[in-house]
Amino acid sequence: HVQLVESGGGLVQPGGSLRLSCAASDATARYCMAWFRQAPGKQREGVATIDAEGTASYAESVKGRFTTSRDNAQKKLYLQMDNLKTEDTAKYYCAPGCVVPWAWGQGTQVTVS
Repeated sequence: HVQLVESGGGLVQPGGSLRLSCAASDATARYCMAWFRQAPGKQREGVATIDAEGTASYAESVKGRFTTSRDNAQKKLYLQMDNLKTEDTAKYYCAPGCVVPWAWGQGTQVTVS
């Protein structure tokens, strides 16, 4: 059972940038990986996915501002977030399984204010 640890969150002003990292305990190279976020009082929503070949896709709300990448050798997933907006405030999670995620970390809080 893979364990995931997200990091890199924090408080940033609108227009600022953050880079989130996700470290996996086991090899995840063959899995499609995803980033999700959940704001207070809202449902968890998908932010970005990246398949085993490195092809990424993004939610419309973050397209052009966020970039996801992966380092399979290091078992890490990244989310570069630029031009952050107040509506990006949420706890961010990474997960293996882009259609039906099957493991979750504790998340990392991103606050844009």
